[in-house]
Amino acid sequence: MHDVLIEGGLIVTAQQSVQADLAIGNGSIVAVGSNLGPAKRSIDARGRLVMPGGVDTHCHVEQISGAGILNADTFETATRSALHGGTTSIVSFAAQHPGQRLRDVVGAYADLAGKGALIDHAFHMIVSDVSGDNLSRDLPDLMEDGHRSIKIFTTYEKVRLADEAILDVLWAARASGALVCFHAENDGLIRWMTRRLLESGRVEPRFHPLSHPRAAEIEALGRMCVFSEFTGQPIMLFHVSTREGVEIVRAARSRGVRVVAETCPHYLFMTGDQLNVGGQEAAKLMCSPPQRRSDDQDALWDGLADGTLQIVSSDHAPYRLDASGKFAHGPDAPFHRIANGMPGLELRLPLMFDAMVHGGRLGAEKFVEVTSTAPAEIFGLANKGRIEVGADADIVLWDPERTVTFGENDLHDATGYNPFAGRTVRGWPETVLSRGEVVLSGGQCLARPGRGRRMAMSTSSAMQAAEMAEACRLDH
Repeated sequence: MHDVLIEGGLIVTAQQSVQADLAIGNGSIVAVGSNLGPAKRSIDARGRLVMPGGVDTHCHVEQISGAGILNADTFETATRSALHGGTTSIVSFAAQHPGQRLRDVVGAYADLAGKGALIDHAFHMIVSDVSGDNLSRDLPDLMEDGHRSIKIFTTYEKVRLADEAILDVLWAARASGALVCFHAENDGLIRWMTRRLLESGRVEPRFHPLSHPRAAEIEALGRMCVFSEFTGQPIMLFHVSTREGVEIVRAARSRGVRVVAETCPHYLFMTGDQLNVGGQEAAKLMCSPPQRRSDDQDALWDGLADGTLQIVSSDHAPYRLDASGKFAHGPDAPFHRIANGMPGLELRLPLMFDAMVHGGRLGAEKFVEVTSTAPAEIFGLANKGRIEVGADADIVLWDPERTVTFGENDLHDATGYNPFAGRTVRGWPETVLSRGEVVLSGGQCLARPGRGRRMAMSTSSAMQAAEMAEACRLDH
């Protein structure tokens, strides 16, 4: 007898859609087909799309930013919000600040997640200090323990790495098998533009997009692709926002560079014009890189269509609109003193479902691919993001016809506002299972804090090093 039987739904994977039943036992999928036999619990999925749970591989949770501001969310509130949006696995950040041992940082974040997370989770290790034993001992040991994703900033004063240190990290990752991820913007261009804006009196949040010019992304993305090509170490480029950025990734991949890339809903559905409002209102939409133009959106969709971009993540970065978050430096703080980021864990899948399943953008199978299957495969999250025998029973039943109009403060995180307020989406996650357990039903979260498990990353194909450039070989 199966534990759970999901009957009569349209099962959608990254490869196909098929009318079938799905049986679950001991937290895993044990059969897909018809006439699967009795079960302790049956779920009627007629008229529903049965999809893998979302895998969000870019979330900032319970993290202190480079500016010293703590995110609004704990692991409990963030993962509760994730479940309400149909996401069942997240990869957040273990953020090292200068002077800290990397192993201690990862241990501290693992403790926080172990106590609070409702769903399964893994970490990107933010490396901002390569001194001492951080690269020679801590990083290899952590990679061996299944922490196989590293993040580097090329900007932000307290966490950015210089080029030589970046190469050292790439080299260390190559030795052990990992993916090195980048927030890639040129620091000098941002500093120069920020200074000129402030000197001219343009200090309101609406001027934030000008302080992060598209040239900053273009230069840094290209430079990181060159570094990857030189060392042979695979990289992931986070939150690509520009048409030129897509072209840089496409060109690098065509010449064999081991690069994968993502974008986010706020680049697909927002433009920089939406920040062009007076006062501090635009602060709620501030993020880095900033939102761009409609032609950039078209290029991003084209990049998803042809596989240049493989993932859509949320880049969930929640800060409240008060002194604990966005306005930690005062209610009238200039744009460069306002925390960057928006909530997105709960919004990512409904926004993408509406656009892709109903809006004529690439279809249901591609939706599953870029929001679930590809993220799990790229980051080596075994048994996630798939509906097949042996995979974890992380399942979402979507009501494809339900329409929801977002309110001003209707999310289940701790941020206190919805950046997409007023937008209507069609399609909604109705029932969510995590490892076979019904954790969301009828709008009620049933999961308990601490039930989530840490996911070890295996060495995925995206992490396999390429042959290094001849100039980089040390055996000449």
